[in-house]
Amino acid sequence: MKHGNSAHEYTEANAKFAVSVEPSNDKLQQRYQHILKQRKAGEPTVPSNLGEEKLTNPFLRCDVSDEIRKNVGVTSDDTPADAFAKVRMAKDNF
Repeated sequence: MKHGNSAHEYTEANAKFAVSVEPSNDKLQQRYQHILKQRKAGEPTVPSNLGEEKLTNPFLRCDVSDEIRKNVGVTSDDTPADAFAKVRMAKDNF
């Protein structure tokens, strides 16, 4: 099983952003609720599982989720790099 570590606890803020751009993703909603419970209990949310990230992280889903693409303004003329940049801009402005 692949895991990803980060040096800081940003998972809750990142999940809140993810929910804002892909609210109909059930796996993401479940993960967000789990993260909130972990943080309330003072538990760390890292490391994360790469498989879970692929199902819930908008930076890893901007090529497969029409909902994310719509919510960050990706057009049919945009390249995958443009789509990623629009997700990044949305996160920066969140």
